[in-house]
Amino acid sequence: MGEHTVASFDEELEHIDRLIRDMDELAAAMVAASIRALLASDNAMAQRVVSDDAIMDARQRELDDSAITLIAKRQPMAQDLRAVVGAIRMAGDLERIGDLAKNIAKRVSAVGQSATPRNLSHGIDAMADLVLVQLRGVVEHYVSRDAGALKELRADDQKIDVKYTAVFRELLTYMMEDPRNITACTHLLFCAKNLERIGDHVTNIAENAYFVVTGQQLPADRPKLDETTMSAPATGQE
Repeated sequence: MGEHTVASFDEELEHIDRLIRDMDELAAAMVAASIRALLASDNAMAQRVVSDDAIMDARQRELDDSAITLIAKRQPMAQDLRAVVGAIRMAGDLERIGDLAKNIAKRVSAVGQSATPRNLSHGIDAMADLVLVQLRGVVEHYVSRDAGALKELRADDQKIDVKYTAVFRELLTYMMEDPRNITACTHLLFCAKNLERIGDHVTNIAENAYFVVTGQQLPADRPKLDETTMSAPATGQE
């Protein structure tokens, strides 16, 4: 390819990378705002998150169109092709994260008009902090092409799983202690599950980013530490 053609190709790849960064920033903002709205019962903020999902969808369509056009025009190979295909996959996960943030926001009005009691919500708040660290870090590591950090971030999803199990058990306890907590806690359980799923999508992004950077797949047998679907252990036994 001539110098002009190479420069144009690099600009197109950079445009796709920039769209990934923009989608990641929007996804993180939507998750953070949805949790703030949930804990403060802020319906206006929740509605903004719901509206932002349309922006996320539009950015994914723009990235898909750009990537497909680039493949058709440039016929990239090796690392360049991995970057384009990886970007399409990462955009799909980021769009899904936006959907999950929207789902959390849509529960704000159902939880109630008053702010969620702190004793019911502190576990959700802490879990959201873990998720946001992962979400904000994954694209940063991808942009810097830090394969080691991506591998470590993928393994750190276990922390979110452990926190989700703790939140699940904590909310069930509140429900059993006081039936008046059942409605709020039920909605919070769904929100906690959405956060856990966001963590899974961040893990998918890390895996795709690692493949783009190294050309190698991470092992498929990533351990999951979500114990909420497991049978309760038998009592009275060692």
